[in-house]
Amino acid sequence: MADLFAADEPPAPPPAPEPDESAPLADRLRPRSLDDVVGQEHLTGADGAIGRMVAAGKLASMILWGPPGTGKTSIARLLADAVGLRFIAISAVFSGVADLKKVFAEAREHRKLGRQTLLFVDEIHRFNRAQQDGFLPYVEDGTVVLVGATTENPSFELNAALLSRAQVLILNRLDAAALGRLLDKAETLMERPLPLTPAAREALVATADGDGRFLLNQAETLFSIEFDKPLEPAELAALLHRRVAVYDKDREGHYNLISALHKSIRGSDPQAALYYLARMLTAGEEPLYLLRRLVRTAVEDIGMADPNALVQCLAAKDTYDFLGSPEGELAIVQACLYLATAPKSNAAYKAQKAAWRLARETGSLMPPKNILNAPTKLMKEVGYGKGYSYDHDAEGGFSGDNYWPEEMQPQTFYEPTDRGFEKRVAERIAWWEEQRAKRRGEE
Repeated sequence: MADLFAADEPPAPPPAPEPDESAPLADRLRPRSLDDVVGQEHLTGADGAIGRMVAAGKLASMILWGPPGTGKTSIARLLADAVGLRFIAISAVFSGVADLKKVFAEAREHRKLGRQTLLFVDEIHRFNRAQQDGFLPYVEDGTVVLVGATTENPSFELNAALLSRAQVLILNRLDAAALGRLLDKAETLMERPLPLTPAAREALVATADGDGRFLLNQAETLFSIEFDKPLEPAELAALLHRRVAVYDKDREGHYNLISALHKSIRGSDPQAALYYLARMLTAGEEPLYLLRRLVRTAVEDIGMADPNALVQCLAAKDTYDFLGSPEGELAIVQACLYLATAPKSNAAYKAQKAAWRLARETGSLMPPKNILNAPTKLMKEVGYGKGYSYDHDAEGGFSGDNYWPEEMQPQTFYEPTDRGFEKRVAERIAWWEEQRAKRRGEE
């Protein structure tokens, strides 16, 4: 037996058994080769990372990152078949340290016989940091080729040490064309078309939200029912439910959507901003979380270009507090649209950063004595308040006094744009600077 496994070429694994007719449609249509995988040609094609590894006959450990129903498990199994590796699959949801120790011990014994193990770990992000560290020695010494699958961003969920030893390969959400090919395969297998009009077929693809497994489960339901005539979209909607959007409030999808909302507002695209707002609200996001971000957007990206933007956001918050959902959500929509269509300026945001930076650098410099209060005789004697000009008594309501510490030159933090209300502010600042220059000339 040992001589057999020590041959130059490891024995080919036996072909996977064909699923019986009672198996779910998604299992019966599981790809039989990497060429059959739909929608991930950027990885499995001849020029893709997986295609190149298979052509070379040598696999590196990898993390497959992508949405549900995009083929992560199928790809892992087919990789093992393609290069003749022993395939073992575990789930981080149901496995613990004892299970891992058993897997690694068996893999080590098989390696002594000349057969390497591909260990597929589904939902690998659910292992804690210590459990993830436990993979490192076995990946490093080649006991296993690790293929982890995750729907979460590996940068946030996996240890840096583990990521440094594995390639991260990104699987695409299945587009309409890829989902359509899955339906074609299903119809070929079932030897009959789906009982749908062309418009209903498009609607069925849309309900899957990029999830191939969900689509095939929906198709299986349709194949199991007898219909007198093809279904129209409205009839299909009454029969089947849509896939619930993937959205975890503390996961990457949450941060991706709030970033898209903020940047759509900053980019003055009210239609896109409203779309991302709707995505989050319909997925169950807390309205007050969205209102807090809208307030932040008002002061960061609009600021003095339209000071009323902040008022609109706070009014929306009060309205939502008063009405609740769903009526109060219209106030959030109004605030979102107001921000997206308002003139934009980050001048206040930049001014804050510059002023904060200089404040930290200059420490405890005293203001000039002319603008210091002098409530005691001693303070008056040392010059506090001496020479202060009361601006309301000055011509034009402007004295032009110096308000900076004597050890500093006047600085410019806030530079208003020429957009919206800030254009008027810029004109005022320019007039004040002109008056200061005249005063300096007179002195």
